[in-house]
Amino acid sequence: MHMTIFRENTEDIYAGIEWKTGTPEAAKFLHFLTTEMGVKNIRFPDTSSFGVKPVSEEGTKRLVRAAILYALEHRQPDVTLVHKGNIMKFTEGGFKQWGYDVAEEEFAGQVFTMREYGRILSSGGKEKAEQSLNNAIADGMVIIKDVIADAFLQNTLLKPADYSVIATLNLNGDYISDQLAAMVGGIGIAPGANINYQTGHAIFEATHGTAPGIAGQDKANPSSLLLSSVMMLEHLNWKEAAGLITASMETCFSRGKATYDLARLMPRGEILSTSEFTSELITIINNY
Repeated sequence: MHMTIFRENTEDIYAGIEWKTGTPEAAKFLHFLTTEMGVKNIRFPDTSSFGVKPVSEEGTKRLVRAAILYALEHRQPDVTLVHKGNIMKFTEGGFKQWGYDVAEEEFAGQVFTMREYGRILSSGGKEKAEQSLNNAIADGMVIIKDVIADAFLQNTLLKPADYSVIATLNLNGDYISDQLAAMVGGIGIAPGANINYQTGHAIFEATHGTAPGIAGQDKANPSSLLLSSVMMLEHLNWKEAAGLITASMETCFSRGKATYDLARLMPRGEILSTSEFTSELITIINNY
C-alpha cells in the first residue's frame, strides 16, 4: 500500500463556523434557516447546534491541481477524488465536479477522466469507452477518477493497489489519513505537510500528537517526524538525503528492529528505545 493524500486544509466543517445550542447566535441562525430559507427538515430545532460547511471552487481546484501535478511529476497512474457528493450534492458534489473541471481544462492530453469515460460510454458504447481508457493508460496518462468516501475506506482494505494519489476534503482527509496510517503500522509512522504550492511555503510535521504519557521515557517512535523531514528534503529537491533516510528505515524494519509500537506487530520484532532506534539508523546510513 502506497498512497499520497492531498487533503484540503482550510475549508469544510473544519473551518469552525459553529453555533452552540441555547445561544442567541444559534437561535438567530435557526430563525434565518426556517423563516428566510424555508428549511423544514431540522428534526429537533430547539436543541440543535449548527455548523456551516464551506467548500469553494477555488479551494477545490488548487488542491486537485496540486494532486495532479504531483502525480505527473512522480509518474503515478491515477488521482482519486474522494467525496460524499451523493449526499452533500453542492459541497462535496461540487468538489467532485470542480476536480474534474480542473483536470479537463488544465491538463488536456496528460490526463483521462472517468467523467469523459462516462460521456464516451453514453455516446459510443462500452467498447469504445474501454478502448479510450486503455489507450490513455498505454499512453501513460494519469487517470482521474472518483469514489464515494465510505466505499473508498472499504476498498483501501480490500484492494489498496487500486489507488495512488488521493484528493479529498478536510474531514474525509482526516479519516482517510488515520486509516491508511493504521494499515502501515499506526500514526507513529505517518508523515505530514502543509504546503502552499503557489508560493512554495510549507510546514512539515508529524501527523500524531505529543503523547505526553510517554514523554521523557525514550519510547516514542520518531518515524513520523523523520519521514516528515524526508518530505521537507524532497520539497527542497534534496532527494539524495531524503533517499538515505528512507532506505535506512526500510533496512531497519526489514531486520525487525523498531520502537515498541511497531516491533510488537512484527514477527520476532526487536524493541528498541527511541535513542537506540536513532543510533541504528545512523549506523545504517554511515554504512551506505
